[in-house]
Amino acid sequence: MGISLQDYQTTLKSRATLTGIGVHSGNTVTIHFLPADADTGIVFHLTDGEQPMREFRALVSEVGATDLCTMLGDPAGQHIATVEHLMAAVLGLGIDNMVIEIDGREVPILDGSSIEFVEAIDQAGIEILSVKRRFIRILKTVRIESGASWAEFRPHSGTRFEVEIDFESPAIGRQSYATDLTADAFRNEIARARTFGFMKDVERLWAAGYALGSSLDNSLVIGDDHRVINVGGLRYPNEFARHKTLDAMGDLALAGARFIGCFRSYRGGHRLNAAALRRLLSDRTAFEVVETTRRGRSGEMSAISAPVYAPWTI
Repeated sequence: MGISLQDYQTTLKSRATLTGIGVHSGNTVTIHFLPADADTGIVFHLTDGEQPMREFRALVSEVGATDLCTMLGDPAGQHIATVEHLMAAVLGLGIDNMVIEIDGREVPILDGSSIEFVEAIDQAGIEILSVKRRFIRILKTVRIESGASWAEFRPHSGTRFEVEIDFESPAIGRQSYATDLTADAFRNEIARARTFGFMKDVERLWAAGYALGSSLDNSLVIGDDHRVINVGGLRYPNEFARHKTLDAMGDLALAGARFIGCFRSYRGGHRLNAAALRRLLSDRTAFEVVETTRRGRSGEMSAISAPVYAPWTI
């Protein structure tokens, strides 16, 4: 069966800007999205004023921590935290090349979902470049387990996510969400799903210096009575599972190229997502790098030799 994938790389047509607070730091951050040349990839430029500009490539090899979010760089030094919701929008809308200027060490949380990043990218517009896009095609199943949790990549004819979660709280319980990733599916079914947490954890997080910017404006909060306390309730009946899918998309966007395959997980999170991606990329028999052989025939793909400096090399 043929698959419908964009043959050529993309970037933005113009720049866009967003300002918000970091969910963990509570600090105000401004972020600019800029067009970039083919083969640039997604690159963050940290301009926090404390040191000269520092560049971070959006790659799993740059991930320094995955405790409460996905962080690029050194947790004890220069870093950019909470990149996953932005990177989910990058993957969901099919952006290959972009420079992201940020004046703080955490991507703004905005409303806790990806929708404002989607709107910013839509405002800037998407430009198709003249250089072929490369894909990571999964050739065999690669699985990783951690206690009762697991994640795996499997061969598939498109890009698919199947995510299942299981929480003791009856407000969440056992939920699942599955989708073949397209820009329309991301915009309409995934981008508005918000991050979530429990009221009972707030004081512990505050004491540890986290969640200082968290509020009902940017998080779904479950109270001690196991009820969602946000006015308006849920945006989707399974919003929790959809947000975990969004997180997985953001984490796997750090592969350096879009993958062709199915990612499945049970009780996953940022750490497991990153570990599964590292496991995949460390096994060169598990994938091949491919590009389409001609424009308009996306079902026809051929393997190419990836240079040693390829972004998915870790």
